[in-house]
Amino acid sequence: MATTTWELDPTHSEIQFKIKHLMISTVTGQFGSFKATVKTEDDDFATARTEFEAGIHSISTNNEQRDQHLQNGDFFDVEKYPKILFTGDRMEKTGTDTFKLHGILTMRGKALPVVLDVEWGGTGSDPWGNTRAGFAVSGKINRSDFGLSFGLVSETGNIMLGDEVKLLANVQFVKQAELQPA
Repeated sequence: MATTTWELDPTHSEIQFKIKHLMISTVTGQFGSFKATVKTEDDDFATARTEFEAGIHSISTNNEQRDQHLQNGDFFDVEKYPKILFTGDRMEKTGTDTFKLHGILTMRGKALPVVLDVEWGGTGSDPWGNTRAGFAVSGKINRSDFGLSFGLVSETGNIMLGDEVKLLANVQFVKQAELQPA
């Protein structure tokens, strides 16, 4: 079997997170700088091995003051830990177009196992002859497990931030041309 490499198309992809604020509403954030590579045996995504990274400096919650706070030592500590990393080492087929992606997520120097839900959107050709594959990825983590434990209690006793963080990604990958031996 041949190894196929798929590179993320960041212009047709988005990486988001959601967290409860005051336990009554949800704040959404995203990363503007990220990349990923998937390697498969032939074109079989059930064999996928995934490498992903996001730059903490690119975090955006549509509030500059909050974004700067997220980058400091109370949260991500971008000076010490500039990237979030994920290495997916196993895809478990759960349905016709669904998988569980098992891997290691590293944030703020802590590497922990996570399992993400993956829905394959399909594979098709673009007008330039490239083969593309789309996926929706979701999961949940506990932020304090990764050392992101900053929190306050409001004057009324409400917890300012939830511990559970929802992870959401809609991603598109482009199959890379195979190099032919000379």
